[in-house]
Amino acid sequence: MSWIYYALAAALALAAADLFVKSAAGKLPDSLGMLLYGIIPFLTGATWVFFDRNRPAFSTPNSSAIVLALCVGVMFTLVTFCMYAAFRTGAPISLASPLIRLGGLIIASIAGVVLWHEPITTRYILGVILACAGLVLMITR
Repeated sequence: MSWIYYALAAALALAAADLFVKSAAGKLPDSLGMLLYGIIPFLTGATWVFFDRNRPAFSTPNSSAIVLALCVGVMFTLVTFCMYAAFRTGAPISLASPLIRLGGLIIASIAGVVLWHEPITTRYILGVILACAGLVLMITR
């Protein structure tokens, strides 16, 4: 399967997560929301590890990859905490979600160019400019 289908599925899941956080924010303590959010990936990961533990690649994990995976968890925790806080304090989802998602995507995209020397094309530059302009237009409405 092409990576684009996975990327589209991830975008849909992120959009749904934003809607669920917006709906739950302020109706329960942020800490409980974070705990409930964390239970699902933990149980999913534990189940996956249980079934995947006999594969050869699993038996020799790279310690730096483990640290990087832990960093992913820390960052998603921070994202979730900040989203609950933003929505609890009244952020409109039509502004906060694009700022969070598109802002993060622009930063990650630029990091890909800087850190992994991914190609820069005229279309890429135009896309980044349009994404930034879109954010400015949405936020300053």
